[in-house]
Amino acid sequence: MSENDLVRLSKLMSEKGICSRREADELIEKGLVFVNGERVQTLGIKFPRDVEIKVNHVGKKLLSLKKTILLNKPIGYVSHADEEGKYESAIDLINAQNLMPNTPGVQDYKKLREGLAPAGRLDIDSKGLLVLTQDGNIAKTIIGEGSKVDKEYLVRVKGQIKENGLELLRHGLELDGKALAPAKVDWINKDQLKFTLVEGKKRQIRRMCELVGLQVIGLKRTRIGRVTLGTLREGQWRLLLPHERF
Repeated sequence: MSENDLVRLSKLMSEKGICSRREADELIEKGLVFVNGERVQTLGIKFPRDVEIKVNHVGKKLLSLKKTILLNKPIGYVSHADEEGKYESAIDLINAQNLMPNTPGVQDYKKLREGLAPAGRLDIDSKGLLVLTQDGNIAKTIIGEGSKVDKEYLVRVKGQIKENGLELLRHGLELDGKALAPAKVDWINKDQLKFTLVEGKKRQIRRMCELVGLQVIGLKRTRIGRVTLGTLREGQWRLLLPHERF
């Protein structure tokens, strides 16, 4: 078997949906991963794709402790932590006061916020469902290369849409010199559209609307995959429940 037939163990674990590559490296370093029954602790080691990979009970416990949060982000907050401190970060909303009433929470909010990262952006002037997670596998599911998880948005607009503009929004536009994938776009009423996208280019919906003569004056994400905002009020958050899948 040639070197080209071998794959890094961390990549194999990611491909098999065990965990993210970063998480895999952490488990390997701790000696919690077994390949064909043998403990492996060497980072970067490669194997054929048909090997049997198992994470022991300690490793599974560590992975299960990783949390994912659903937040109804208000306008005025950035998705990522603002290193320059110019804007308030969505992560700052993760506290006891904003926890959705009558839902399971956590005791140590400082620990919960450590390692949280947004699985996809939501612009400062947009609101709605934002996923913050410590789980690399969930992040990969939502925003990883080749992800098929779609996102739904309610978009309020003004202006006069150009002739055949709705058809162009559905398929036929390009951004940054690259054609956009087909999208589902429909009018809800005279000034509101519903977009369903798989892609997530920067300010994509706003830029798409501009290309057909419309200005976005309000944007709300209501669903990511099979997970919806539900009764989560603006500014509130809750933990992703064990049975919920994107």
